[in-house]
Amino acid sequence: MLRGDNSGPPPAKVVLKKYGKNRRLYDTSSSRYVNLEEVAALIRNGTEVQVIDSQSGEDLTRVCLMQIIMEDAREKPTGFPLELLRQLVLASDHAGQEFIMGYLKSAFDTYQKVQNTFENGLTQVQSAATSPLRLMKDLIQNAVVEKKPEDNELERLRRRVAELEKSGQKSTRRRSPRKAKK
Repeated sequence: MLRGDNSGPPPAKVVLKKYGKNRRLYDTSSSRYVNLEEVAALIRNGTEVQVIDSQSGEDLTRVCLMQIIMEDAREKPTGFPLELLRQLVLASDHAGQEFIMGYLKSAFDTYQKVQNTFENGLTQVQSAATSPLRLMKDLIQNAVVEKKPEDNELERLRRRVAELEKSGQKSTRRRSPRKAKK
């Protein structure tokens, strides 16, 4: 974790104050200066971040997030597609921006749902893959349970055959003396 104290989970919301035009951001919850990479890491860890201008009190969160996106795009050119960026510039009027931003939010929400579903499915597959011994044990136990009734049936048939053989031997013994008399 990037926080200085490491004493637990990050706070639900971190307020950062921006001082001057030098892009210095002060984390009021940990009482230290942070850079854009650290802010991005906080956001990726699920912490809500709010950036406020230290002098005017103006909310600069949107500007700070755009700076993070710009830095990422500079380092990794696989950021937003060029056509999407062109459309954002073209939609300079308020209505166009609202439409595109609503569309992007909807697309990201859908992406998040798909990702969560995929991760849940992957977790289920992973738990099955990490426990092949348990799977084999369950299969063997199920096979044994299924064979027990057959074994009981087989054992019952064996006893019945043995009984019939005994009764057949008894009836043969009874007939033998009569045949001898004739």
